[in-house]
Amino acid sequence: MPGSDRPSTAAMVASGETASVHSWELVTAVDGPGTRMTLFLSGCPLRCQYCQNPDTLLLHDGVETSADEVIARILRYRGVFDATGGGVTISGGEPLLQAAFVERVFRACREAGIRTALDTSGFLGARASDALLADTGLVLLDVKSGLPDVYREVTRRPLRPTVEFGDRLAALGVPTWVRFVLVPGLTDGVRNVEAVADIVERWPNVGRLEVLPFHQLGAGKWARLGRPYTLEGVRPPDADLVARVQQQFRARGLTVY
Repeated sequence: MPGSDRPSTAAMVASGETASVHSWELVTAVDGPGTRMTLFLSGCPLRCQYCQNPDTLLLHDGVETSADEVIARILRYRGVFDATGGGVTISGGEPLLQAAFVERVFRACREAGIRTALDTSGFLGARASDALLADTGLVLLDVKSGLPDVYREVTRRPLRPTVEFGDRLAALGVPTWVRFVLVPGLTDGVRNVEAVADIVERWPNVGRLEVLPFHQLGAGKWARLGRPYTLEGVRPPDADLVARVQQQFRARGLTVY
């Protein structure tokens, strides 16, 4: 409206007053300990072949939602979080695409005594301020591959920003769980797994490494969106392959799930 003093949408997103929110989910023993309210933000700079949520890749895939509305909804579940040792996880898409919003929500959670977790690829880790990380109780860091060429094949992006973010988390002592998606024929190479271990074993703040077997549960979303899906026909890893990869990580002294 001409002459209106209301900030523009872009300004409100930049300040963290609003964000493009895709969806909410209340889950147990997923996305962190206890019962979690997981908030999925829209927009992601990566194009992972195995993405389970391709409907979150674009910012306009979500609904503009105010931080105040999100915080009010979170506070309604404070009793559940206290009873289960759970809290709030912000995921995506890539939440650090809207880092100011994450910072605002996490600050409110910390002030209310609610535990927080950030589920991120780390590719945009440079956007996370020290203040945001100070209010982050746990980072769920996806290390999608250990070899730069494999990482680019998986995501179309370089590996280095994720490693640099992991190094920063280690220097700050931010508790971190690493996640690695095991895809037969893509990320399962012995050298690639060893390269992931090379990266992770130097981070003393990592409490666990989760090997997540690839599955086809997101394939239908790709079809509905009319987007090409490159992993059609790829079967989930069998028990022997999962055990081999887990053993490679355990042999390096990592706690593996």
